[in-house]
Parts: sequence; structure tokens; C-alpha cells
Amino acid sequence: MKKFWQLLLTALLAVLLLAACGNDNKKEETPGDSDKATEETNTDQTEGTAYPYTINDSSGEDVTFEKAPEKVISLIPSNTEILFGIGAGDRVIAVTENDDYPAEVADLDKVGDYNVNIEKVISLKPDVVFAHDMMLSSSEEGLNQIRDAGIPVVVVPTAETFDETYETISVFGEIMNKNEEADQIIKDMQAKVDEIKEKAADITDKKRVFIETSDAPEIYAPGKNTFPQQFLDMINAENVVTEEGWVMISPETIVDENPDVIIAMHGTPDIIDSIKKRDGFDTITAIKEDQVVRVDENITSRTGPRLAEGLEAFAKAIYPEVFGE
Repeated sequence: MKKFWQLLLTALLAVLLLAACGNDNKKEETPGDSDKATEETNTDQTEGTAYPYTINDSSGEDVTFEKAPEKVISLIPSNTEILFGIGAGDRVIAVTENDDYPAEVADLDKVGDYNVNIEKVISLKPDVVFAHDMMLSSSEEGLNQIRDAGIPVVVVPTAETFDETYETISVFGEIMNKNEEADQIIKDMQAKVDEIKEKAADITDKKRVFIETSDAPEIYAPGKNTFPQQFLDMINAENVVTEEGWVMISPETIVDENPDVIIAMHGTPDIIDSIKKRDGFDTITAIKEDQVVRVDENITSRTGPRLAEGLEAFAKAIYPEVFGE
């Protein structure tokens, strides 16, 4: 079950994976047709949010704010990272056990993990709860309980591209009246992405890459329309997985595809040695040339302020001769 949720969050891909993370995004976890939270009240970002401010969130609910929320609960790590990134971390009163960034979240109240403690959420009396549309299939009843208690719930849509990630950050800025801070994060992310794409534009000898998000015996990998696929597209690399979405793939298929680089979006540093020791993998180019790299699954799958760092991590892993220090 834990592996399933890791895949779902990665396929955030996010999502992780997500391909997403320009204008092509995925779910902290597969692409879908979820409605994006959209602004319904005009705001002047140079002067701050004009309240009352209303959005229609990913669940189709209209949520209106008379002022910026002062007590916030976040139910998914990507939301938490955005809140802290835009300078609203001092208003976050509780998160989940899955939240590990920034370090300050360790001292906050916890309201469960993938199973949210609804009673505790309600007892903390927040001004708003930021949920995520990946929770709708399993936690809709609980979210409705929170709404019935008079607490606003904003269901954040799954970002499937960098542009959708920027939009999510912008909406958080508007809700929290942190517009300038959100705008600056977006500009910084765009600048890093542009810099990476500019360097990658000169790459003509594309490397073939295999990305895995779980260990054997059930090896899962991102294909088309995932965030990792978008990463590869941005840096002129080729994905050996051509299927749609997130697929389970056999070790034999990986050997047959003979990737130039293998990227592990999971595990501890020991996973590199584990991959190298798999039966038959000694014939793979990535193994023979010591091109097996583990990247931080959090920065490469969470659709928040660190996503551009995730792209950079992929670039350095695949083309160290171009993007290395």
C-alpha cells in the first residue's frame, strides 16, 4: 500500500511525476481531466488580493474568502511547500506525517498520513484546509465532514505541467494575499527552466533513459504524459518507455532496451548497487558505464517551488558533461 501511494504521489507525476512539471502537466502522481482551480474575483497582484475572493476548486465547489486565512492545515506535501515558499508558513498549524520540507514542519501538529484524522482537523478550527484532488476518490466523505463543520476546504488540482504548477502557486498567493511572493517564485522557476532548456538545446546525441519509481520485483516506470517525460523532453533525452502513463516493466525489457542512463526516483543510496546487481543488468550500457543515478523523489515529483530543481537534478544525472558543476 505504501508503494502504491508513493507511485501515486510520484505520478504527481507527479507527479510525478509529474510528464508535466511549459504547459504540459501530470497528477503527484497520471494525467487526467480534473478541473483546475480558477480565479473568479479580479485581483491586482501589485496591491494584494481584493477580498472577498472566490475560486472554484478542483471538486467544483465555490470557496469564498473574506480575508486572508490566518490558520491553515495542509493535507499534502506539495501544498505545504507552496505555503512555506510564498512566506505563509507561519500560518500553517498542521500538516500530515508525509510532510518533511521545510524543516519547520517537524514541529507542527500532525493530522494523519494518507488517512486524514478528520476529527483532529475539525478540532483545530482552521480557517481553511488545503486538500488535493488525488484525495477525492478515497477521502471525499471526510472532506465533506470538514465542510459541514463550517471549515472551508480548497481541493487543489493536480498539476500536469510546469505551467499548471505556476498557476497553482499563483492561486495560493492570491488566497493567502502573498501575490508578490508567489510571482517571484514563479519568475525564479521560469528562469531556471529557461537556463536548463537553453543549455540542452545544443545537445544532438540524445541519451536513452530508463526511469524507475519502485524496486524489483514490481518495477514501475513513467511513460508518456508524466512529469518525468516532460523533464526528458526539456533536456533532449529519450525515454525508453513509450507506453502511456505509469507502467510496470520487467527486468528483461529493461535489458532489451539497453538504456544509456538509469534513474531511480526511489529508495536509499543503496538502490544504485541493488540495480547494478540485478540478473542480466551487467550487459546494459548504463551499468557498464556507471550511469545509474538516484534523484530526490521529492523535488522531482512534488509540484511546488522546488520542481525546477527537480528538472536540474535530471539534467545533471543524464548529461553531467553539460550540466555538471
